[in-house]
Amino acid sequence: MTDAAFSALASLADPSLLMMLAVGVVAGLVIGLIPGLGGTGAVAILLPITFGMEPEPALAMLIGALAVVHTSDTVAAVLLGAPGSASASVTMLDGYSMARQGQAKRALSLAFLSSMAGGLIGAVGLTLAIPLARPLVLSFGSPELFMLTILGVSLAAVLSRGNVVKGLTAGLLGLLLGLVGTSPTTAEERFFFGSLFLSDGISLVAVALGVFGLAEIASRVGQRRVTEKPVELTGGWGSGIREWLTHWTHVIRGALIGIWAGVLPGVGATAGTWLAYGQAVATAKDKRKFGKGDPRGIVGPESANNSVEAGDLIPTFLFGIPGGVPSAMLLGMLLTYGIQPGPAIVTDHLDLMYLIVWAFAIASVAGAFLCFLATGSLAKLTKVPFAVLGPGLLVVMLLGAFQEGGQIGDLWVMVALGVVGFFLKATGMPRAPFLIGFVLAIPMERYYYLTASLYDGASWVARPGVLVFAALLIVPLAWSLIKRLRRASGAADDGHRDEHENDDQDGDELEGSLARTPWSLAVAIVAVLVFAGALWVSGSFSAEAALMPRLVAVGGLAAALILTWQELRARRQVTRRDTVDDGLEPTGGSGATMVATRVDHAVDARALARRHDLVIAMRTFVAMAGFLVLVMLGGYLAATLVFTPVFLLYAARTRPRTAIIYTLVLGAVLLALPSLLPVDLPMGLLQ
Repeated sequence: MTDAAFSALASLADPSLLMMLAVGVVAGLVIGLIPGLGGTGAVAILLPITFGMEPEPALAMLIGALAVVHTSDTVAAVLLGAPGSASASVTMLDGYSMARQGQAKRALSLAFLSSMAGGLIGAVGLTLAIPLARPLVLSFGSPELFMLTILGVSLAAVLSRGNVVKGLTAGLLGLLLGLVGTSPTTAEERFFFGSLFLSDGISLVAVALGVFGLAEIASRVGQRRVTEKPVELTGGWGSGIREWLTHWTHVIRGALIGIWAGVLPGVGATAGTWLAYGQAVATAKDKRKFGKGDPRGIVGPESANNSVEAGDLIPTFLFGIPGGVPSAMLLGMLLTYGIQPGPAIVTDHLDLMYLIVWAFAIASVAGAFLCFLATGSLAKLTKVPFAVLGPGLLVVMLLGAFQEGGQIGDLWVMVALGVVGFFLKATGMPRAPFLIGFVLAIPMERYYYLTASLYDGASWVARPGVLVFAALLIVPLAWSLIKRLRRASGAADDGHRDEHENDDQDGDELEGSLARTPWSLAVAIVAVLVFAGALWVSGSFSAEAALMPRLVAVGGLAAALILTWQELRARRQVTRRDTVDDGLEPTGGSGATMVATRVDHAVDARALARRHDLVIAMRTFVAMAGFLVLVMLGGYLAATLVFTPVFLLYAARTRPRTAIIYTLVLGAVLLALPSLLPVDLPMGLLQ
């Protein structure tokens, strides 16, 4: 193992690897500033560039971006009070307060150094996990690997904050989507509806960028201006560095919490940073300064949000269970290279594992160093409204989705999944289980087929490893059920409180805004119809090819029906409550009337806000579809030169000069890309 570690370090002396690592670090720092993208956006945007590369430079670039994306997302949180990602919202509590007191540089230096330390400690944790987990991983057979795939989807759904049924429904929808195309066991085409395009399956990049990237653009493009004036970049770097040295215990504790949060599927950086913040508050003797500029409220969470990404890589590479969305995309990339996580990676690709460790550590140091140097320039990017960033991001994302298969159909699928992702987000259904289910669908079916072929009946269920994984699956489900029963036995509770616990999960107002509305009921009904249709269509498959689709469809149908019942129950209770309130209003006097009036105004304001969000999102998706029509007719470059200025002038309300300069720069970048990277621009019918 030592030889493999030093061999991996020596390979980083290769200029091409160092260049890809540097590209990843710079891209991660820039993407981290854009609200809502974070590690998911960083990996999704860079993933298409890796096509045609060798695994080593591809992983170096992606790991470089993933290691630093939480370093730069602090800039907007501290200077604007608008976090670049949900996990940075924890840092905003004390960082923004400190910045408004004229100590912005002090807050940022605490954050940058803590992020660097968290990344390094996370890399050490990943290093230690390799020799410790290797004997266990090598003992796994197909039954254990099959149970691990089930565990990955289920834990991501169960441990996601919010309604467990919603998480399971989303995960099973992802599994069903992953089964579209050729069966890995019989080579039979499934759910392709006579389309040669769908017979090859759906692109991972299209799914990831659609459900997360395009959905994020549609939900945020209405932000035409930055509402609050940013604070000045004042204070002293040196005072923050000296102060950071006095809080090293919080840094270590935060990093260890982050690693643990990363190892647990579905927990992620947001929960990890809040846990680190909670332990900082709990262990402090003087708690009065928290939220008002306490340095301990910065160092712990910032250390955790970087180490959580390293912790996330432990189950992803060693067990094939992606703990979050970025690692799910990394897992999908490895599978396209023919690299199977688990026993194969620790025997045949051990040097690749250590390359990831070294890349993560080096990127963490380089990211913090660059942030110190470039904070002034990076801070200017935080002042750009998302509506202005939208067309550039859209062009990049759609171009990225085209690179994997070279088909315009991938772009249409991506836009369609963008609509799906928008409604999943708006109705409070977690999107991480959806993507994890999509990635694990084929490995799950393959391992189950091998298990059924090698073992008689259900004898494999009695294997010790399978029993352990089954227990790990049942315990969170049982705990969730116990909590629900406790709430049901308490005072008046509509039984639906869970699904609003994640309203701010992604750090914006849209998350869960359509929950308990006719839209969320419609999403549940559509899920029922999709699973029922899949069950009916699977009847035309052969017995072996239909096994997994039927299991997924039956499980999904049960979850979707329960979800529909919950939505109907919630609607009845809301209607009953409104009826009772209307009946009591005249007898409460003028004070009660005023309170009722305020409540009505608040409800009306929320309804108007939801309607506004829906209108903006639908217009954005129509604009995306129009862009694809232009691409099909005139090619990608011509479509960009037409679409971008129109979008900027009418959607972002920018000045004509800004729109012209923006369009020319974007066009120049597209012209230069094919000569710099292995990128092809889609051609149109008129070209």
